[in-house]
Amino acid sequence: MSTPFRPGDVCLLVDGKGRHYLLDLDPAGVFHYHVGVLAHREIIGAAEGTVFRSSGDGRLLALRPRLADYILAMKRGAQVVYPKDIGPLLHWGDIGDGMTVLEAGTGSGALTMALVRAVGPAGRVVSVEERPDHAAGARAAIARFFGGIPANLDLRLGRVEDSVAEVGPDRLVLDLPEPWGVVGPAVAGLAEGGILTSYVPTVPQVQHLHDKLRRSHRFMEPFTFEVLFREWVAEGRSVRPASQMVGHTGFITVARKVAPGGISDAAAAAPTKEGPR
Repeated sequence: MSTPFRPGDVCLLVDGKGRHYLLDLDPAGVFHYHVGVLAHREIIGAAEGTVFRSSGDGRLLALRPRLADYILAMKRGAQVVYPKDIGPLLHWGDIGDGMTVLEAGTGSGALTMALVRAVGPAGRVVSVEERPDHAAGARAAIARFFGGIPANLDLRLGRVEDSVAEVGPDRLVLDLPEPWGVVGPAVAGLAEGGILTSYVPTVPQVQHLHDKLRRSHRFMEPFTFEVLFREWVAEGRSVRPASQMVGHTGFITVARKVAPGGISDAAAAAPTKEGPR
């Protein structure tokens, strides 16, 4: 990552007002914006962090995009899981090196890319998408960021219910309108002690999922939370919250599978306990 920019690299340009522009470096390409133009060939061969001047004397800082930068700037078909939710989802879903993760749906590929990084080269991510248009868009976005489809990523078109038993995942990550439909297959195919994580936008979806998890008698203490993101501005002695914050985007639900008999009927029927402190 410390090498100079090369043709085909994804480059993030940041202007003097902090606006971000994402481009694929092409020796014949030219970047156009409101303060002039900058030829790609000037960036190719330069070190990351170099500042360039456009034809209109605009300041442009060239960086390789972080995954969060890429997710926020990339083209998308389906709604993405935002960076503010991805970190907590990976943490409470306990997704780490060497694990096998089954994801549905792939959507625009934002969460898929984070999962690939989290499991590392020794792990495996199988991502299933029902819609061909979303699957094609996600494949293109993932290949653009990584420079190709990673060897530890298996992209599939179809229904995730048909893959759970065959994959036998350690972790199951669901970004689906009806995640409760996967609880039955998860009882049969998710590893014992494995964790199911779901991301949905509405309260009725959360309620239905919790009910299905409890009725299965195989998932321990499901809990749901949301993440609210507020940036702070620090300028000299003025330290204050930004005028806008990112509020509700989705609910994250986490539940852990246990062996048969691991949850009593009384415990399964009891109200969900509060989540982690």
